[in-house]
Amino acid sequence: MRTATINRKTAETDICLTLTLDGKGESKIDSGCGFLDHMLTLFARHGRFDLTLSCKGDTYVDDHHTVEDIGICLGKAFKEALGDKRGIVRYGDTTLPMDESLILTAVDFSGRPYLGFDLQIPTEKVGSFDTELVEEFFLAFVRNAECTLHVKQLAGKNSHHIIEGTFKSFGRTVKKAVSLEAGFENDIPSTKGVL
Repeated sequence: MRTATINRKTAETDICLTLTLDGKGESKIDSGCGFLDHMLTLFARHGRFDLTLSCKGDTYVDDHHTVEDIGICLGKAFKEALGDKRGIVRYGDTTLPMDESLILTAVDFSGRPYLGFDLQIPTEKVGSFDTELVEEFFLAFVRNAECTLHVKQLAGKNSHHIIEGTFKSFGRTVKKAVSLEAGFENDIPSTKGVL
C-alpha cells in the first residue's frame, strides 16, 4: 500500500499528515485555515487520495507559515509514498472548468522541482485567506515532492472559482500521474532507469 505519514514540528507549525495514494478520496483536515481546509478536501476528493491532516500554526501572525509548511509536508508525503516511482504513469494533465474559470494543470514526477505558475487572481483575499499564498503552497509542494508542475489560468474572473478550479484540477492531474500503468508495474518510467 502506497502511504506516508509526515510529522513536522517547527517554532511556527506542528503538523501531522497521513496520505494514502490508492484511496477513496476521504479526508479529515484541520489546518487552522478554513479556506485551505476546503481546498485540500477538494484536492483529496478529486485525486481519490485519503488524506488526514492536523496543523497547529501561528495563524495569529497570518496564514503564511501554515500554508507553506503544509505544502512542504504534502510534497514530502508524495515523495515518500511513491518510493522509486516504479510503475507510475509519471505524467498527468487536466483542463478543468469551474464556472467562468478554466484551469490547466500538468505534472511530471521527474525528480526535478519546478513550478510554472500563471494565475491572475483578481483579489488579494478570499475571505480572510491571502490569495498570494496559493503560489507559496504549490512552490513548497514541488520542492518537496520533487516534481515539475505547471498551473495556468485560461479564463476566470472570480478569485474563489480560480483557486478552487486549480485545486480540483491539481488533484485530478496528480491522480493520473501517480496511478500505476497496467502492464508496466515493475518499470521505472524513464530511459535513465531512475527518477
